[in-house]
Amino acid sequence: MQISLSSASRVVPSVLPSRPAPPPRTARCSPPRLVGMFAGLFAVFSVARLLAYLPTMWAIWADRDASQHSTLTWAIWLGANLSMAAWLSVHDVPRSRAVLVNCANALMCALTLALILCFRGGVGR
Repeated sequence: MQISLSSASRVVPSVLPSRPAPPPRTARCSPPRLVGMFAGLFAVFSVARLLAYLPTMWAIWADRDASQHSTLTWAIWLGANLSMAAWLSVHDVPRSRAVLVNCANALMCALTLALILCFRGGVGR
């Protein structure tokens, strides 16, 4: 037990820990094969995700009708992708493929939102 004086000049006991604090937690290293597998899955699903925007964009363009599509939803997805890319950049991974994927998704959301706004305003009619 250690005794220390507080600002009120009274004696306050403080207890020191009996063992040292544990080291900070770090990520466990995954086997290289597992890391490669996840990198491959990330690449495949990133490309698939970018292609998944195209049917919606084509439907809006072909029908010249955007009444079934929410501008709020697409604006939120645009903001989510941009903010995630910014967050990754701030957290020391600016050259990460994840930043590029989020920027590409943001672009696709922006294009879809632009199509919705274009055909809601009567420009394409």
